Amino acid sequence: MPPVLVDTNILVYMFDQNDPARQDRAIRVVRELEQSASGRLSVQCLAEFCAVATRQLRPVLTPDQALAQVERFMRVFPVYPLTSMIVLEAIRGVRDHKLSYYDAQIWAAARLNQIPIVFSEDFHHGVLEGVRLVNPFSADFKIEEWR
Repeated sequence: MPPVLVDTNILVYMFDQNDPARQDRAIRVVRELEQSASGRLSVQCLAEFCAVATRQLRPVLTPDQALAQVERFMRVFPVYPLTSMIVLEAIRGVRDHKLSYYDAQIWAAARLNQIPIVFSEDFHHGVLEGVRLVNPFSADFKIEEWR
């Protein structure tokens, strides 16, 4: 499997007990990316995960639980830093492709780190300047086909 940048929503859904179907899909996707050593994260995803998991999930994760999970994500997946070049590229993504800023930042992190695929429910399927955008929650998505 080629390298895949995993967006925050997938990490959050792993803990969303209110949507069992999405939770199951997120767990399966992350497990496959872990086993194949294909998953990648942006530091943005870790920060957003903490914010959402400790305030918006029901039930919320405690700070200790969120810390333990972020430490686990960091052990399992390479984590790419947020750089000034990613910020500039994200702004270009907003201007040229009409992306929301934080979605553009995920795209920019993938593009500038030469990660050819982003798994996220926030983008339309397709390819944007060499980065393939894939919704792993779509009905036709099958993680087995990505091996």
